Amino acid sequence: VRRFNDLLSRAGEGEKLPTAMSLATVDDQGRPAVRMVLLKGFDERGLVFYTNYGSRKAAELDGSGLAALCFHWPSLGAQVRAEGPVVRVSPEESDAYFATRPRISQIGAWASRQSEPLSSRDELLRRFHEIEARYPGQTVPRPPFWGGYRLDPRRIEFWQEQAHRLHDRDLYVRQGAGWTLGYLYP
Repeated sequence: VRRFNDLLSRAGEGEKLPTAMSLATVDDQGRPAVRMVLLKGFDERGLVFYTNYGSRKAAELDGSGLAALCFHWPSLGAQVRAEGPVVRVSPEESDAYFATRPRISQIGAWASRQSEPLSSRDELLRRFHEIEARYPGQTVPRPPFWGGYRLDPRRIEFWQEQAHRLHDRDLYVRQGAGWTLGYLYP
């Protein structure tokens, strides 16, 4: 956790979106998909991000129970990869995070039918304004179809760019309650 926190803090000084990470999943046929999401928290239990539970990514996460993440910080010449099982965070944890989001983002979560076909942008904007009118001056509650996932890393690789493509690759693998450190050829 400390090594990752140090890198993330340094990335925050030079990257526009230091918490942006690619999230890789597979469907029930083993077909991979990858997309960018934002890290919203991490601790010794894992890395947390949020989404619509009706989305393609949620179906793939719930179906396989596994995922991989990758952070790339060009300003540091570094990346971090993490792989492991994924579980939904508690409703209370999702509620707490949702309450910190800007109101416009809260309304957007209600308006989006993430990953479903959309006939036009006007349709999305109409849904947004309908939700906005539903909660005038009120707290916007978290939609029941929206919440978080936590990836519990079992493998973490720290990659550091080096001259002549002789990069450093430090691999941590969870062994019981601890971690073993190994090194990989670039």
